[in-house]
Amino acid sequence: MMVVVLYNEPGEDASVEDHDVLVQAESVSTALQQLGHRTIRLGCTLDLAATRRQLLALRPDVVFNLVESLGGTDRLMALATLLLDALEIPYTGVRTNAILSTSNKLTAKARLYDAGLPTPAWMSSRECNREVPGTEISDRWILKPVLEHASFGMDDDAVVTAEDQAALEAMLRDREQIIERPLFAEQFIEGREINLSLLDGEVLPPAEIDFTSFPPDKPRIVGHQAKWDPDSFEYQQTPRRFNFAASDKSLLKYISQLAHNCWELFGLSGYARVDFRVDSESQPWILEINANPCLAPDAGFAAAVAEAGMTYEDAIQQIIESAARAAPNSVESTRR
Repeated sequence: MMVVVLYNEPGEDASVEDHDVLVQAESVSTALQQLGHRTIRLGCTLDLAATRRQLLALRPDVVFNLVESLGGTDRLMALATLLLDALEIPYTGVRTNAILSTSNKLTAKARLYDAGLPTPAWMSSRECNREVPGTEISDRWILKPVLEHASFGMDDDAVVTAEDQAALEAMLRDREQIIERPLFAEQFIEGREINLSLLDGEVLPPAEIDFTSFPPDKPRIVGHQAKWDPDSFEYQQTPRRFNFAASDKSLLKYISQLAHNCWELFGLSGYARVDFRVDSESQPWILEINANPCLAPDAGFAAAVAEAGMTYEDAIQQIIESAARAAPNSVESTRR
């Protein structure tokens, strides 16, 4: 097949996480070539008219969609798939509707809650103004961006304790001034963090983030430094592990089912990751649904693929095949 690897072109002032997409584009392109596919890498910007012209000229069989952000914000990532939908070109990963419903964390949490799936209580001064009944305002909260990912703006100061709702709302407003993005408050679940990656609807081996080296007073979160600063304490002391005790068997079975529930609820396709926190009573809570998670060879999805006994190339081929099945008639449409 002729595959265009479409990615968001980082700008001159792009952050380290924006530049990570170049690593993904190179790795995916190399894997596709090893699998015998013809590939062309295509950078995408907000000049969608130019991207449209290039795609029509290239006439790909499939687009491998790696667009995570446009114009410096994750909230515009769906513009790429909207364009591909309009051109009727098959593409990898989740559809536009799933991108829209998962990339807005408030929308995703409301949908989880309405479906009866466990997600921590939340509050927002802007959009949802919704709190799960029974939650005490004196609990600890974590202040998170509504529309940004990759731990954008997340550090220890994002974990707060508020005396009342007014104090929490004031903290939200103050931090929004610092982060310059809309935020919401989510009840902070003390406990374990477990991630489940899914490939074409099948759950891959679960991974747990090991926080045992963190001092007692340090919030156990995978913040921005833990993701993107190799020289930081947080990066070096949050290893990923796949070995679980026998006593975790029922817990892992339950969160595997919850991950399947999320796949069905949000209409996911291709590949995804669901992040959980597990409290002291072994109750799992769904934090986020990550559509099209990072495909860098050192990222969590690739690690789960390897733990499942697959090669990186195996996973890339399965993602491509899933995209072809999702839109079997679209290839001909691009050749009109």
